[in-house]
Amino acid sequence: MRLPLPPIASIRDFYAFEQHVKTCRRQRGLDMVPQWYEVPVFYFSNPAGVIGHDDPVAAPQGSQALDYELELACVIGRECRDLPADDRALDVVAGFTIMNDWSARDLQRVEMAVGLGPSKGKDFATSLGPELVTIDELRDKYRDGRLHLDMTAKVNGKELSHGNAGTMHWTWPQLLAHASRDVKLRPGDVLGSGTVGTGCILELTPDSAGGWLKPGDVVELTIERLGTLRNRVVEHPAPPRII
Repeated sequence: MRLPLPPIASIRDFYAFEQHVKTCRRQRGLDMVPQWYEVPVFYFSNPAGVIGHDDPVAAPQGSQALDYELELACVIGRECRDLPADDRALDVVAGFTIMNDWSARDLQRVEMAVGLGPSKGKDFATSLGPELVTIDELRDKYRDGRLHLDMTAKVNGKELSHGNAGTMHWTWPQLLAHASRDVKLRPGDVLGSGTVGTGCILELTPDSAGGWLKPGDVVELTIERLGTLRNRVVEHPAPPRII
């Protein structure tokens, strides 16, 4: 079954793809953090910043480094708590969808240097859609706790990113169990996978990707069986005048 997206209650975005984490850290001359292999970490994003398929997106004020992030996400359909880290956890999932965790890399860089965040580098927009696809429809692609689905990102029709959701280091039951530990998950809560390997300009590097996103660019994220999530980058609106 394919379902419309429900109202979004919260967003927990994980960091589950080893290739993405390793590559981005290596570009900064850093080794992997050993603790990354101990716990599936996430950050909270802003449900009020959610936009949908074909909605426009603008970089936040002061940013010249807008980036897309190609992710898979699940949406919780039933209230739950302390889920097991096995396939039973999927019983609470309403469905899976595509997620674009838009990032202002210049703002994010400053925030993360302080050791807390990201915040304004992320909370201006998160795209979800175009619809929810239930696990029953994807069962033939589900193995070892992962959905083996092809993932691509195009900018202005040119493919920049190509990965597979099956390369997640952490599994969906592990993400669900960790998110629900000692806390209640509610219908409309979103769990993002984090960025698939090659799935953003930061990882590819701006030079090889043709630069950061700019007004007029059209970003299309496609995941096998889930469709295509498309957004156009626009100019930042002028701030309202205070009279």
